[in-house]
Amino acid sequence: MDATQDERDDATEGAQNVVDRVTCYHYSGNRSDIESELDLGMDEAGVELDADERERLVGEIEDVKQDESRGTPVVERAEPSPDQLP
Repeated sequence: MDATQDERDDATEGAQNVVDRVTCYHYSGNRSDIESELDLGMDEAGVELDADERERLVGEIEDVKQDESRGTPVVERAEPSPDQLP
């Protein structure tokens, strides 16, 4: 079953919360730490990112190391994990 727009919106909000946390606490870490924390957070939140969105977010979180004024990346799209759908 496909997710509804409300479910996608909720997933995107949940993913944004994860990105906010990872950016705040792990942006100065190495790339593999950022990836691990992002993946763990998404699993815990019950949301999924497609590969391109994940790669973009990891890169933008890494970029905060060079310029903290960049702020937190914005999640453009996320989906609820299949096991979260009714």
